[in-house]
Amino acid sequence: MIAVTRRTRNALLRRWQAAAERAEAGMSTAEYAVGTIAAVAFAAVLIAVVKSATVRSALEGIISSALSTR
Repeated sequence: MIAVTRRTRNALLRRWQAAAERAEAGMSTAEYAVGTIAAVAFAAVLIAVVKSATVRSALEGIISSALSTR
C-alpha cells in the first residue's frame, strides 16, 4: 500500500474540488441552453395557436363584445 502524506492528500482534494466546480459550471450553461430552447418552442406553439382561425375569431368576438356599447 502506498503511504500518502497529509499534504499530498490535501492537494489532491483541492484539485478534485476544483475539477468538480468546473464541471458544474458547464452544467448550468447547458441547462440555460435547454431552457431557452424550450421557451422558444413554447412561444412558437403559442403563436401557431393564436394565429389559427378558430382562436382568432374567438378573440375578435371577445374584443368586439367588450368594446361594443349597448
